[in-house]
Amino acid sequence: VQLQASGGGSVQAGGSLRLSCAASGITLRSYAMGWFRQAPGKGREFVAAISRTGDTRNYVDAVKGRFTISRDNAKNTVYLQMNSLKSEDSAVYYCAADRAYGFETASTSSTSYDHWGQGTQVTVSS
Repeated sequence: VQLQASGGGSVQAGGSLRLSCAASGITLRSYAMGWFRQAPGKGREFVAAISRTGDTRNYVDAVKGRFTISRDNAKNTVYLQMNSLKSEDSAVYYCAADRAYGFETASTSSTSYDHWGQGTQVTVSS
């Protein structure tokens, strides 16, 4: 199983980035997917999750209205569109896959996730 995150980079505050997470070795439609982030000196934080169907999406309050998680099961890829970026969004972003049996499960807990990608750096300068 491999989750390859990409799309990170450096951007000024107010800018946008779109992260992608390409999955291989799994059938994406069987998994709920999540994005987490970790800033230097801090623990891993939940950012967004999407259910197997895509109908349920959960976000941490800090990104609601600015970030959108989506999925394309045909391409085995999950996305995180990040708009109106702030300096506090700077972190390494990780995608993760949860072999959730519930079609509408979209867990906010890192312990629910079975597979993790390698992370992609997002740096927002003010």
